[in-house]
Amino acid sequence: MIIHKQGSQRKGLFMMKKFAAILCAAAMALSLTACGGGNDKDVSIDTAKLAGELLETVTSDQLSETASDMLSSIYFFEDGTIETGTAYASSGATACEVAVVQSKDAKNTAEVEKLFRTRVSNQSELYASYNEAEVARLEEAIVKSAGAYTVLCVTDDTDKANDILEEYGF
Repeated sequence: MIIHKQGSQRKGLFMMKKFAAILCAAAMALSLTACGGGNDKDVSIDTAKLAGELLETVTSDQLSETASDMLSSIYFFEDGTIETGTAYASSGATACEVAVVQSKDAKNTAEVEKLFRTRVSNQSELYASYNEAEVARLEEAIVKSAGAYTVLCVTDDTDKANDILEEYGF
């Protein structure tokens, strides 16, 4: 009888774990669909103009424009995902950077947001090893989407950057 009882307990424990795993998977699926909430907006943005305006919110560093053909290797976009984009990056003195990209399809913005968040996380780990003060700036990084456009902004003035983004429909 003891063996039977233990078998029932194991089966019950297994079923509980299976149910918990299914519940977690469902919650994750729902949260992923929530990330792209701004994608249904009908906006048309000049990526270079918006990036230039966001660049003015960086006061601690001089950022350099990144060649457009380098964007996919910096942010790991899949080939054919991005229509156009403009980015500015620091030489490494600070974590400041600005990237504005237009996806070929608004359905891709959730993936672009994920890649931008991964970039912020990787930069946080990097700066934690040699310039810990920049980690706080990265914790305030802005990643937003509207329509087919996605923005990454690590800046000195997040309030001003958010105001600019609001004007553009983000």
